[in-house]
Amino acid sequence: MNWIIIFSWLAGLSLGLEVHQSHSDLIKKAGDKVQIFCSHEKTDYRVILWYQQSPGDTAMKLIGYLHYQNPSIEDAYKKDFGMSGDLGGNTAKNASLIIQTLEQSHTAVYYCAAREAQ
Repeated sequence: MNWIIIFSWLAGLSLGLEVHQSHSDLIKKAGDKVQIFCSHEKTDYRVILWYQQSPGDTAMKLIGYLHYQNPSIEDAYKKDFGMSGDLGGNTAKNASLIIQTLEQSHTAVYYCAAREAQ
């Protein structure tokens, strides 16, 4: 059985904005569906971006972003990744990154970030 390890950065603080992620680490089987959650309290930050950092690589690659309820996913990730959430309204913001069918190549550290909508 192939086991795949997924890490996500737990929390970050930038310009007074605290962003939370869960789960901090996952060990899953190939073929499993994985969902990683991201949240923050800044009601006017309506974009959540997702990044992937593969083992041995210093670069963080943009997977895509969620703007209000609209995901925009980079071509290289469209087959395997999805995003959901609702960044509208004047409440805390919550979004998730979904890996539809986990593969060995998905072993990585995943980061979320938040920003104002342009």
